Amino acid sequence: MAKRKIVLAYSGGLDTSIIIPWLKENYDCEVIAVAGDVGQGEELSPLQEKAIKTGASAIYIEDLRKEFVEDFIFPTIKAGAIYEGKYLLGTSFARPIIAKRLVEIAEREGADAICHGATGKGNDQVRFELTIKALNPHLQIIAPWRIWDIKSREEEIDYAKARGIDVPVTKKRPYSMDRNLWHLSHEGHDLEDPWNEPKNDLYMICVPPEEAPDTPTYLEIEFDKGIPVAVDGEKLDGISLIEKLNQMAAANGVGICDMVENRLVGMKSRGVYETPAGTVLYAAHAALESITLDRDTQHYKQDVANRFAELVYYGQWYTPLREALSAFVDSTQQTVTGKVRMKLYKGNCTAVGIASPYSLYNEEFATFGEDAVYDQKDSAGFINLFGLPMTVNALMKESLKKGK
Repeated sequence: MAKRKIVLAYSGGLDTSIIIPWLKENYDCEVIAVAGDVGQGEELSPLQEKAIKTGASAIYIEDLRKEFVEDFIFPTIKAGAIYEGKYLLGTSFARPIIAKRLVEIAEREGADAICHGATGKGNDQVRFELTIKALNPHLQIIAPWRIWDIKSREEEIDYAKARGIDVPVTKKRPYSMDRNLWHLSHEGHDLEDPWNEPKNDLYMICVPPEEAPDTPTYLEIEFDKGIPVAVDGEKLDGISLIEKLNQMAAANGVGICDMVENRLVGMKSRGVYETPAGTVLYAAHAALESITLDRDTQHYKQDVANRFAELVYYGQWYTPLREALSAFVDSTQQTVTGKVRMKLYKGNCTAVGIASPYSLYNEEFATFGEDAVYDQKDSAGFINLFGLPMTVNALMKESLKKGK
């Protein structure tokens, strides 16, 4: 009989490097490694040779960048989704697209299981597994961190060395990092104590703000129905636009986020994120919405944004609710077209100019100078009616006091 096949979500990092021999030793199987290219860059170069050398029978390196940007990043920007007010979801929405490709390759290869290297304490296990369940509930899921006897990254390093496997971390710098086109995350080691300030040599994308240029950088971003399409007048595809903004923002120290977040699995964790382009795009998009959305839609959309962020963070991308919220968001974005001028300076990112053909901002109404379109006397009646419940409540209290 042919050996069973197991598809492994492969990054070439410490976890997945040792999972290949572990799977073969414990399941007597073929291991098919799959690496989803969501913008890791040079990290992907050695994977072909490394996967085969460590025992994989085959490896797929799939270019998912265009789909990642257009089907995951842009819908999330349009939603304005930010988890707990700070996290721009860089790892969160990269997992469902990778898991989707794992399912497709498992079906093509006739595999009956998918394996991932996410730890039992993290969010990624949920994100991978919910996507697999949503797209093919018949596939078995193998999560070594929930099965094996290895308890720490130090033990992983020892396991790898015993099998002659090179790993990209050492016991002196055992950060857990995840990189893609959108961001780079750092967790673990000295960051586990929230009292410790991140060291400047931690950053691999952004210049520390205090080392950024002493003069600001100005740039102009153009949006079409909520989607960024140009920088400084140059039309760019999604990948190129994010790459360009990553360079410009990172050079000005923009995009560093240090936060303690609430993981889905219950504990709090501390992460340091570098998301330069994302920080600029979110700020610019919000600024454009401020003049193109009416008050009720803008306020309601803030509630939607929070729920959308939770769905992405919790791995619930492929759910009816997320799809329904995206439909609502797309409806709101029909007029979110225009230009935003951004100022980048020593870690700060500020919208300093907004223009749109769909602007609801009317200077004639808003001016503090003399105008002929707004009768200020009308406000008295409005306030009387708007405040009527408060007036009635105050009269009731007054009546009760008199009754005593």
